[in-house]
Amino acid sequence: MTLLSTAQHLARDTRRDPRSHMILIMVAVTIAAGAVALVAYLLWPTWAARPASAPDRLPVSVGATLFNVPTAAIRRKIQRHSGPQERVDLSFVFPSLEPPDAPKHVSADTVEEKAQPIDRIFVSISAHRDALAPDMRVRTIYPRYLDQAATPINDGLTMRAFRDGSPYANEDLFSAGAPDLNARCTRDGLTPGMCLSERRVDGADLTFRFPRSWLSQWRDVGNAMERLTAQMRGPRG
Repeated sequence: MTLLSTAQHLARDTRRDPRSHMILIMVAVTIAAGAVALVAYLLWPTWAARPASAPDRLPVSVGATLFNVPTAAIRRKIQRHSGPQERVDLSFVFPSLEPPDAPKHVSADTVEEKAQPIDRIFVSISAHRDALAPDMRVRTIYPRYLDQAATPINDGLTMRAFRDGSPYANEDLFSAGAPDLNARCTRDGLTPGMCLSERRVDGADLTFRFPRSWLSQWRDVGNAMERLTAQMRGPRG
């Protein structure tokens, strides 16, 4: 009876003052909104989606030969996948032989006028398709275009110049042993000279490119090429 009397009293108050009816509706809406917000807060996921990170190394097959190459060292995004490939281009910081850092954005305000020295050794792995092997080219093709005289450079490194008018004019051939090194290098001019050294691994040829000025430490360069070849081929290469 008390509840009925209270309800009748509220009904009479509401009829007397319509604003009290609106107040009740607003209170009910506020309570409902608070309940919905609390449930949403308790059920909202606390994890955040993160992009999957790329593996440190990728197994690639070039010329039916398996290589494990550092993902960060691959220069072209289109080549950053595992499986068979016709060619893979890489670069490594010298002398650490670590993959380089991601390139920084350069604007007209931040670019430096003075060119930065090259601190990377570039490597291309490509299928040779039964082309003449690099060591055979050194023994049978290059001698046809080289001067007879060999010039000692330093610590076992010798140089022979290619004759003018030959397919390799304005280049020199540097050779050494322990470690073995054969590098064909352009001469310094408007741009610093660059060297090219090749070696064959089963169905693929590895082509190394580095500045000619590095030949002052040719043993370090030769050992770096051997280390990179062994690291990418792996123990079962």
